[in-house]
Amino acid sequence: MPHSPKERRKGRRQAEPQRTGSTRTLLTERDPDGQVVSRVRRTVLPGGLRVVTEQMAGVRSASVGVWVGVGSRHETPALHGCSHFLEHLLFKGTRERTAMDISVALDEVGGEFNAFTAKEYTCFHARVLDVDLPMAVDVLGDMVTSSLIADVDVEAERDVILDEIAMHDDDPDDVVHNLFAEAAFGDTPLGRPIAGTTESISAMTRDQIARFYRSHYRPHSMVVAVAGNVDHAAVVRQVRKAFGRNGFLAGTDAPRRAVVTDRARRVPGAAAHTTRPLEQVNLVLGVRGMTRTDPRRFALGVLNAALGGGTSSRLFQEVREVRGLAYSVFSFASHYADAGVVGVSVGCLPAKLDEVLAVVREELRKIAVDGLAEDELARGKGQVRGGLVLGLEDSGSRMSRIGKAELVQDELLSIDEVLRRVDAVTVADVRELAHELFSQPQVLAIVGPDEDE
Repeated sequence: MPHSPKERRKGRRQAEPQRTGSTRTLLTERDPDGQVVSRVRRTVLPGGLRVVTEQMAGVRSASVGVWVGVGSRHETPALHGCSHFLEHLLFKGTRERTAMDISVALDEVGGEFNAFTAKEYTCFHARVLDVDLPMAVDVLGDMVTSSLIADVDVEAERDVILDEIAMHDDDPDDVVHNLFAEAAFGDTPLGRPIAGTTESISAMTRDQIARFYRSHYRPHSMVVAVAGNVDHAAVVRQVRKAFGRNGFLAGTDAPRRAVVTDRARRVPGAAAHTTRPLEQVNLVLGVRGMTRTDPRRFALGVLNAALGGGTSSRLFQEVREVRGLAYSVFSFASHYADAGVVGVSVGCLPAKLDEVLAVVREELRKIAVDGLAEDELARGKGQVRGGLVLGLEDSGSRMSRIGKAELVQDELLSIDEVLRRVDAVTVADVRELAHELFSQPQVLAIVGPDEDE
């Protein structure tokens, strides 16, 4: 059922200031009979900690995520990899819980528990039965506000992370995408791998990590997002208790930190190559993209789906089905606060590299000149619509949606509104966007055997 103009405006006013202690309804979704199937609400706690919940009808699970507005993009060269290092360390124990206590708490109720670090944020998340949500909130709150960052844990996790870096270095897909980022963004935080390097992790001290923790893990830079069979007021009470440890919520609200990186938009024409003793060559060919708030991102989603998002896409059909040049080929789009890239990833035999590159470049040239046909546009829209709706049928994906919207997008659109914007994309929109994107200088990264071979 389409939302009223008032309900749609709620989703677009999320960035407006909200006073501490107040609660606001951001979005209400109803079924065709007018029954509420989802309601998103936000409360701002002391210190600026935001609590966002989505009450979902008909589920017995609840997912909680603590979203922290710090990632590898906020690191100096000396702290390269610190956000990811810290993510590991927060599982190692607090004043109240050992690392084993943290693991047992979730395992004994059959919960799912994990974390990840991205370029611009870090997330700690859990999915449990609705009755176990208070425990999950308490564990996460304890971890995030009261980690010990003990010397012995720093040394143990240092070895774990060095192993992880080595594992990524053995994965040609990881290597080529890191090489592409470096070629695209140069020696900036966006151009560096999230996990850091062997050199930066080996040199990092416990005191550096602890200072980074105290500086960036503050209430005003955090969002606690919860979705599922939940009551907003109860969740707020649970969060207030869990995050109120050691005076964490005391103090004056601070302004949200803006993401600033010099040369973040730098995506020149460039090429980079590194050798690995592999049977395949992996390559990424890309161009400058768009920011995550660019209104044309819906047109880009449709374009990306039609170009290389499925088995009926242009690249899959031409590179794999018609010519048999590669097993894996796909296109992608990555968005950041003030930058982005759009690219194509392919893995092929070394002898086929030149032909693969020629075919991919020709497909990009054709789509830059002619855009998409009507049937391709329809398939692209269908893929985006299906992926969106099917991907939001569990509490974990709903939690991620509202958490990221609050932390980095400052806008929460209803699903119907997103579908409407996708449906509004025209052939002309895609043609104009494709011409703008794929007429730019290209960045190429290649990982494979020695060139002589």
